[in-house]
Amino acid sequence: MIGQRRVPSHPVFDAAFSAFAQGTLIQTENGQSAVEDLHPGDRVLTSDGQHTEVTWIGSASFSPSQGMARMPLTRIMAGSFGVSRPDSFISLGGGARLLQSQPGMARAREGQQVLTPASAFVDGVNVIEMSPPTPVRLFHIGLRRHAAIVAAGLEVESYHPGQNPLQHMSPTLSSVFMSLFPHVSTLTDFGPLRLMRVPDENGDLTAA
Repeated sequence: MIGQRRVPSHPVFDAAFSAFAQGTLIQTENGQSAVEDLHPGDRVLTSDGQHTEVTWIGSASFSPSQGMARMPLTRIMAGSFGVSRPDSFISLGGGARLLQSQPGMARAREGQQVLTPASAFVDGVNVIEMSPPTPVRLFHIGLRRHAAIVAAGLEVESYHPGQNPLQHMSPTLSSVFMSLFPHVSTLTDFGPLRLMRVPDENGDLTAA
């Protein structure tokens, strides 16, 4: 199902559409494909070496100059996290999390990678923040199961709304949000979070 509509500017809405910049190469079972060329039913490579079915793709245009709706990009240079990680520069939006632990994190020392916002790695050299002068189109990808998608050699989280995305929303906004995902009926249909995310504002780690 393909649809187009206007939605309010809200962090939960923005996060659903702001992971991959247009042109990002996603590894599929048939080779690399630009994110904008993917379709539900395609199968993409995930960090566990499996190919998982795409169930939903969302995209939106963001203007860097719209005040509170500002959406800077995080550009990661080739090889920033090791050989071919990424294999070329990659630009990610505010909704992107990498399966990559920041240096010094306790769980990184334990050998467990954690999903971390791409923006957390900005160092001004290998990973930089960009504010394009014109609107940019960003995408996110939902899979049959929560996973990390291989994009340009990096592992980027597939879309998952989290455990309580609607708790601070009105019933009207909640209804609008759920209408963006015609492949699910309730939040539980997204399935469990299978990968650990960095601590939230309460210091809690979220995982399956």
